[in-house]
Amino acid sequence: QLHLVESGGGSVQPGGSLRLSCAVSGFTEDNYGIGWFRQAPGKNREGIACINDEERSAYYADPVRGRFSISRDNAKNTVYLQMSSLKPEDTAVYYCNQLPTSGRSWGQGTQVTVSS
Repeated sequence: QLHLVESGGGSVQPGGSLRLSCAVSGFTEDNYGIGWFRQAPGKNREGIACINDEERSAYYADPVRGRFSISRDNAKNTVYLQMSSLKPEDTAVYYCNQLPTSGRSWGQGTQVTVSS
């Protein structure tokens, strides 16, 4: 099973940008899909973006499509989430996880706060 650690969160003003990183370890093959998820206070965790093992396709949830971009650098074993045009409603703890997530544990996540 992969071990994943999220980083790159912080506080930013509306309209700003952040790049989150998901460092992957524990597996030498590249044939795994990774998803980014977020959980806002009082809300369920939601999937927002995912990328397959060979970066042939990426998926984005409606709230982030056109503003967020997922990518992966297999040489660095890292998956990124570039977030632009951030809105206050993007405030949440962001997590990455291997797909499918069923039965997998979750890391600590990284906090993103969008506020003026």
